[in-house]
Amino acid sequence: MSDIRQRIERALNAAVEALEPFTSGRVEELRKTGGDPVTEADLRVDAALRDILPRPGEGWLSEETADDGARLDCSEVWIVDPLDGTREFVDGTPEWCVSIGYVVDGVPVAGGVAAPCRGLRIVGDESGVQVTGGALVPQSNGLAGALVLASRSEVRRGEWAEVFSTPVSVRNMGSVALKLAMVGAGMADATWTLVPKNEWDVAGGAAIVRAAGGVTVTPDGEPVVFNRRDPLLPGFVACRKELEEPVLELISQLG
Repeated sequence: MSDIRQRIERALNAAVEALEPFTSGRVEELRKTGGDPVTEADLRVDAALRDILPRPGEGWLSEETADDGARLDCSEVWIVDPLDGTREFVDGTPEWCVSIGYVVDGVPVAGGVAAPCRGLRIVGDESGVQVTGGALVPQSNGLAGALVLASRSEVRRGEWAEVFSTPVSVRNMGSVALKLAMVGAGMADATWTLVPKNEWDVAGGAAIVRAAGGVTVTPDGEPVVFNRRDPLLPGFVACRKELEEPVLELISQLG
């Protein structure tokens, strides 16, 4: 096992341990500038990840750490979300996870996602994807019957209304990182969001999708480059390689 993969595994173990004192659905919620929720659990996991992952010369970008821009001078960068799906964590909905991405020259090459609420862990790098606690789904030959994971909040706002009349099967859930990791793990065929997302939302899951031979692009089909000065991405698409063309065609037809 590579040093990077070992660090990801150790960090996920530490994150799960840091979460043990907290009970999802019974956590005090605070508010960050901008109104997003944060909890003491987010901060403890952030500290646990930062203690294990970065080495000298490696950059760091986390949702819960002030970005000082030093990462922009690094070719190797850790991009993490200590708790992706904090709202779900606060509400007691089992759709949240810890997300770790390792990026080299803008490319997510290794990643790990742990969803202890589901007993699920997914880790991927150049050696492949390892899944603990997940069930694979039969792969579709095309869009007909393909399982697409949708954002619960986007579905609630009506942004997926047109998709429900297409041949795909849609399942809505929280945590974009978890949805991406499930695609990389073979637990779904595709996922996308046309809403801007930060790099820490998707880096870990994107690395897992790439490790599985899948595709990660913008809604316009452009390659996604990470560790940018502005970490806000213009949406994100992930799918099995053979579904890239029909998925992008479907997205282009949505109003």
